[in-house]
Amino acid sequence: MKHITLQLKWLCLCQILAVILVLQGCTEVLVKDETQHSKAGTAPCSGSEWTDNSSLSVLPIPVVSLLIPHAKLNNIKADDYLKKCGDTTKLVNREVNVGYGACIPAVVTRLITLGIWQWCPAHVTWEADVQP
Repeated sequence: MKHITLQLKWLCLCQILAVILVLQGCTEVLVKDETQHSKAGTAPCSGSEWTDNSSLSVLPIPVVSLLIPHAKLNNIKADDYLKKCGDTTKLVNREVNVGYGACIPAVVTRLITLGIWQWCPAHVTWEADVQP
């Protein structure tokens, strides 16, 4: 009986490690300033929100759509989120990331619709320093 429980522990550990590795690779950096400006006199601004990043098959034919490329319905742009911090010309040390980790379990919607549509909730985080 101990042999079975040891195998189950290893299986659980392997699954947890696989999920961690997959979720780490599911982030896209839209903007990241490589040069760091002085933070003296600036005000920090940051935020995050969930947004829809669903896609639709280019050729909406059931089952065939599973093999056809998909086009995104909503285009996520960094400027749309950085505008929430103010005038984009006064922003320094900008960084905008989009996390697609929640899209992995949402792939079930692609299977249910036979490949025509896929729901993808994306998590957008942004941060910048606002100059006076």
